[in-house]
Amino acid sequence: MFPVLMGTIIIAGIVGYACERTKFTQNGYLQSIIICIGGAFLAYFIRLMFGIGLSSPGLNAIAASFGALIIVPTHWRKKQ
Repeated sequence: MFPVLMGTIIIAGIVGYACERTKFTQNGYLQSIIICIGGAFLAYFIRLMFGIGLSSPGLNAIAASFGALIIVPTHWRKKQ
């Protein structure tokens, strides 16, 4: 259980950094990494408690990180 949690954090950090590096998002490196780690934690604990998720923990972390990067910044952005 602990190695899976650490792998989830590492994968989420890499996804956050890569999305910021490729200009997929423009939140800032630290903000994107924090958003990705939060989404991956949420997906990890949902899978742990309810068994809902993708087949492997790595794919689950990647999908949750992308989902968090899409949902969180657009939800809090001001409409002009």
